[in-house]
Amino acid sequence: MPSNLKGRGSADNPRNRFDILHFERDPESIDPDDLSPSPTTELLSDVSRTIIATNDSPDIGFDASINPYRGCEHGCIYCYARPTHEFLGFSAGLDFESKILVKHDAPALLRKTLSKPGWVPRTIAISGVTDAYQPAERKLKLTRNCLEVLAEFRNPVAIITKSKLVGRDADLLADLATHDASAVFLSITTLDPDLARSLEPRASSPIARLAAISALRAAGVPVGVMVAPVIPGLTEHEIPAILRASAEAGATFAGFTIVRLPLGVADLFAQWLDRHAALSKEKILNRIRDMRDGSLNDPRFGERMRGSGPFAELIRRLFDTSAARYGLNTHGPRLSAAHFRRPGDEQMRLFD
Repeated sequence: MPSNLKGRGSADNPRNRFDILHFERDPESIDPDDLSPSPTTELLSDVSRTIIATNDSPDIGFDASINPYRGCEHGCIYCYARPTHEFLGFSAGLDFESKILVKHDAPALLRKTLSKPGWVPRTIAISGVTDAYQPAERKLKLTRNCLEVLAEFRNPVAIITKSKLVGRDADLLADLATHDASAVFLSITTLDPDLARSLEPRASSPIARLAAISALRAAGVPVGVMVAPVIPGLTEHEIPAILRASAEAGATFAGFTIVRLPLGVADLFAQWLDRHAALSKEKILNRIRDMRDGSLNDPRFGERMRGSGPFAELIRRLFDTSAARYGLNTHGPRLSAAHFRRPGDEQMRLFD
């Protein structure tokens, strides 16, 4: 079993499925109780020439998104985005959370796209794949700079994050909110600080995320909670408590997703269970299989976010009942692109 690494979700760099050759450590040389030094985070330049990604998925509430970073230092062990790092030649394990690609040109690329006559104003999601408020953002401010562009154009934006850092940008989000053009979801998996620290080692603590909800609500920003992911056998019993705490903090809407473990994420999660929840491992994995048609992942549209079967139905009912009890809308606010503007166009109108 891989050794523990302080401050990291994964303890290993499993083989990239696209690599022909790979190296493995001798298992006899690994001490499972060893807290080895965490690898230093590397920030690598990403020279992407476009910034807005589109999708046609029927079970995602947006069709356009931006991600100023690739990879995520939060290190959430269950993250479905981990396999995307393999397309870059890295591992879905430690590489995903320690080799972070940075799109330094993201704000300029966004401005260029929104300025084009062909851009049809619509809601842009931030953090569709990785968290745009991960630790590097505190210094680089690429997400804030993208929000400045969106506020200038009054283009609607929806954000989901596990970081309290989103509260830093309450001024821009509040400005957009006056045009019905912003909404934020704080993602909370558990209220247990110890469990959160091992599941999501570099994300903000649960209490800090609740504080961010309060700060955004006070600033006039529509804010809700995403109970995500719900891990059957480990965290589903916390749904009522998370919704209650979020409502008390100021959340007005809520959603949830069931954990999904595509490709190599299943092995990484199983290893995490060995280290942190060995006695519950089989119960948790079997519950996931019961909700995923016998597998640990079901990529089918309509099933991948919520699962199916009796356990999935029980979780849905628990969520719906708890949301109603605490006055939370199960649909986010309807955002509007009616006030979209291109700054140059407004100046030209002065000459009409």
